[in-house]
Amino acid sequence: MWTYFGPAFVASVAYIDPGNFATNIEGGSRFGYRLLWVLLWSNAMAILIQYLSAKLGIVTGLTLPQNCRKHFSRPMTLFLWVAAEVSAIATDLAEFLGAALGLYLLFGPWMLAHGWTRTETLFAAGLLSAVAVFVILALDLAGYQWLERCIMAFVAVIGLCYGFEIFLVHPDWKLAAFHALVPSLDMKNLHGSLYVAVGMLGATVMPHVVYLHSALVQPRRAELIKQPLVPGGSRRRRYLRFELIDVFVAMNGAWLINSAMIVMAAVAFGHLSNPVTTIEQAHQTLGPLLGPAAATVFAVALFCSGLSSSTVGVMAGQVIIEGFLDIKFSIFLRRLITIIPAMVVIAIGLDPLKILILSQVVLSFALPFALVPLLVLTNRTSVMKSFVSARRTRIAGWCAVGIILTLNVVLLEQMAFGS
Repeated sequence: MWTYFGPAFVASVAYIDPGNFATNIEGGSRFGYRLLWVLLWSNAMAILIQYLSAKLGIVTGLTLPQNCRKHFSRPMTLFLWVAAEVSAIATDLAEFLGAALGLYLLFGPWMLAHGWTRTETLFAAGLLSAVAVFVILALDLAGYQWLERCIMAFVAVIGLCYGFEIFLVHPDWKLAAFHALVPSLDMKNLHGSLYVAVGMLGATVMPHVVYLHSALVQPRRAELIKQPLVPGGSRRRRYLRFELIDVFVAMNGAWLINSAMIVMAAVAFGHLSNPVTTIEQAHQTLGPLLGPAAATVFAVALFCSGLSSSTVGVMAGQVIIEGFLDIKFSIFLRRLITIIPAMVVIAIGLDPLKILILSQVVLSFALPFALVPLLVLTNRTSVMKSFVSARRTRIAGWCAVGIILTLNVVLLEQMAFGS
């Protein structure tokens, strides 16, 4: 079983990336425990979607973008590629900014004390983060499992950091459980709570890892196909069973970490007269409230989240461009190109948290362009043969897409009419 753990944990990093820090801190600080239900339902969608992505890859031996290119028309493939690239760029911007912010929070005060400006310090942190991501990506040259283990280690560190934060804040577990199970929005600030809820959805069900997961299963599938056929058994069905466990464990782990972020923000910042709306503010406020260790642990978690998710974002971008366009593209060149927008944002001094939350809303709108092709392909007998999705899976999948589209339409209406 342990040898099959990995792909879903790599995908799960996208569910605990800096975008989640941004939306969860704002959600917990402004609305307390009220939006915990969004995470629970987003996680249920994530388990279904990630399993279907892995299933498509295991059954067909092709990634989701490759399947789109094979089974859809050329204009449709190009349209889906553009939508996928928009989601990949928004993702990479958020994740890279998060890594730079984490490093800035850890070492920024020392550099500021020595005469560096805030922009210069953030820019230096961004460059160091870029080098660190290059090093992590190079692990793949030693074998795919080395990269997976590195990402899993980052996930473990983030989980331990938030376990420590929860230990410090002593939350009201009954109230947290109630709001996790009972959907509600803040009627006094419907637009604000809906905006953050859609951002949380976009931050939790990420389009780029829908494409990526179908690629992450390919190395193990290639090894499995070489093994002798077991009489009366199916190698692909066996792999699917193991991958379902991998997805279930990894996604629920990410859900617990996300929930811990909201709970920590609700308890630590919910009573303040002015809600905490920036990651820097959260870091500065945690120190006086809970002690220097809490602030340091928060920064370490953010840095690990940014590094690991930025690595995963680059991998997804490579899968997208190679799969849709049928070209070979160096992952290191991809990393180099995608650094530029984030460094420009840092250099001109834009607020990183506002960019992070905006990127998550963009991702929520990009989601259907990843989910609809996935559902169409996994529902086709011509593509999946005997592995075609069951009726209940089809209904659950289309319900998830319907919920996402409905939330997006409502948010657009709220934004258009300023209500």
